[in-house]
Parts: sequence; structure tokens; C-alpha cells
Amino acid sequence: MKRFQDLTEAETLALAVANEEEDARIYRSFALRLRASYPASAALFDAMAAEEEEHRHRLLTLYEAKFGREMPYITRQDVRGFMKRRPVWLMRDLRIETVRAQAALMEREAGQFYARAAERARDTEVRRLLGDLAEIEQKHEDRAAALEAELLPADARSAEDAEARRMLLLQVVQPGTAGLIDGSVSTLAPIFAAAFVTQNSGDAFVVGLAASIGAGISMGLTEALSDDGEITGRGHPWLRGGVCGVMTTLGGLGHTLPYLIPDFWTATAVAGVIVALELFAIAWIRWRYMETPFTSAIVQVVLGGVLVLLTGIFIGSA
Repeated sequence: MKRFQDLTEAETLALAVANEEEDARIYRSFALRLRASYPASAALFDAMAAEEEEHRHRLLTLYEAKFGREMPYITRQDVRGFMKRRPVWLMRDLRIETVRAQAALMEREAGQFYARAAERARDTEVRRLLGDLAEIEQKHEDRAAALEAELLPADARSAEDAEARRMLLLQVVQPGTAGLIDGSVSTLAPIFAAAFVTQNSGDAFVVGLAASIGAGISMGLTEALSDDGEITGRGHPWLRGGVCGVMTTLGGLGHTLPYLIPDFWTATAVAGVIVALELFAIAWIRWRYMETPFTSAIVQVVLGGVLVLLTGIFIGSA
């Protein structure tokens, strides 16, 4: 692997050509992946790819004029200092926010590369072109904004934001909420039954820990195996399963952790307060993201939680 400062001008231009080719392919890939759900953004990335290809042509023309038609093969992976890119364009469930963030990162990196390369160039034509490209890349966010205004009008952006929200609901919020509800509600009975039958914080904590982790594993697998997302559009099954499983475990641990307090009644009082907060949080999530009327959400969640809680207390006290 070479250091950037050890590159010759020919290698620097060859590297710039390779970078522009790669960036153009990535933008084309973004456009291809987004075309069905986000057509306006796909057109935006097509336009950005065309700009990268125009930069490549300018670099190739200058390289042929200065160094001939034989060009060394060198890529950013061969040079120290380049940020290793996550291949987000290969992700099965590609989010529009991820794409836009990746594009902004690519443009910043390109601008920094050309600025550094221009500083090292000794040939005036090479220095001029690299400096011009540095300015273009550094202003590319403005150009992207202009393209976005041209190709992504308010109504199209609104439609794409609605689609992004729908995907967030399907892939993250719904499985996460289902897990949180299950973890918070279904573990109430075993935890409080164990607490009241033993009146020992340590025993209640062990039962709660086992119930929370077990419920997390069960709910995660159930969600992951429910469908593969191909037909329903609900996203990668293991992403949904992971979100659901983690939230289930956290829901149960919320009112399990207070039983680390040695005094049983103090721990139970703290756990009761946390249960109330958990149920309110679930109701708020259902109202905020799933358009459930807040009063209805409160009644459904709180009523169910209280019934399960009382069941656990009744069995443990019998």
C-alpha cells in the first residue's frame, strides 16, 4: 500500500480516474435500487453519476495528453488515508436517509482528495484541473441541492418521505413496539408472582432476568421467521427479529433491574413505578408512530398491563 505523498502525478491522475469511475457506478447503483420506490431521488443520482462521468472524461483527456494512453492501475484501496466505505449500496433494505448520507460523505472525501492532490501537483495543467475539480466537489452539496430542487419537487419529496416513514414503521417501529409490549407486559406475571411468593429481591431478579432474555429470544425468532419480507416489504427478517428481540428483553429488564435493590418492598415500589412509565411509553409510541388515538392507546396498554400485573401478584400471594 502506497502513501498518498509518494504517488507520482501519473498515479494521482490514474487514482482520480478510478475514484470517479467508482463513484459514478455507486450513484448508478443507488438510482437502480431507488427507482421503484423513490423515482425522483433515482433521477437525482442519475444526474450525479453523469457529472462524475464528465469529470472522468476530463481527467482521461489530460492524462493522455501528459502521459500517453497507458495508465497504471491504482484504486483508493491501494493508498493509505482513504476512508474504507461500507458498501451500503449492497444492503438488502436500502434506506433513503442512508443513501443521502453516503452521497454527502463521498462528495466531501472527493473534495479533500482533489484539494490535497492539487497542492502537490507541479505541472500547471494538472494543478489547474485538480484545483477546479476540488472546487466542484466542494460545491457539490450546493449542486446536489440545486438538482434536488429541480428533480425532487416538494410533492415528490413529500411522497418519498412518506414512503421512508412507511418503511421505518414496517422494519423498525412495528417489530420494536411488538417486542416492547411483549417484554413489558408478558413478563409482569412471572416476575411479580416470583417476587410475592418468595418476598426475596434476589429470587425475583433471577426469575425476571430469565423471563426477559427468554422472551427476547422467543419473540426475536418468531418475528424473524414470520416472513422473509419479499412479498410484504417488511424488510430483512433478521433486522426485524433483532429489533423485536432486543426491545422484548429491554421491556422485561426495565422492571427486573429494581430487584437488585436488597430491600424487597423498596424494590417492588420502584419496579411498580417503572411499569407505569413503560406502559405510558408504549402508549406514546403507538400514538406517535402508529396513529393510534392516545386515549385508546392508554386504555388498551394500561388495562392489559394492569390485568397481567394483578394476575402475577394474586398468584404470588395465594
